[in-house]
Amino acid sequence: MDHGRKTGRVRAIPCLNCNGGPGQFKDRPDLLRRGADYLEGNVWKPTLVAPGVCRLPS
Repeated sequence: MDHGRKTGRVRAIPCLNCNGGPGQFKDRPDLLRRGADYLEGNVWKPTLVAPGVCRLPS
């Protein structure tokens, strides 16, 4: 059973793996989005700032 950490209110009854995910990200959508960016490979792509010069994300 999935519940809101702050309210304690039941949100859904997902499978075990889906239930554990939100807790790992502390119920914070911003952290979950950062995790998705990492999995999609968007986090470590360098940005071209000048010919031959790249900047890595901080």
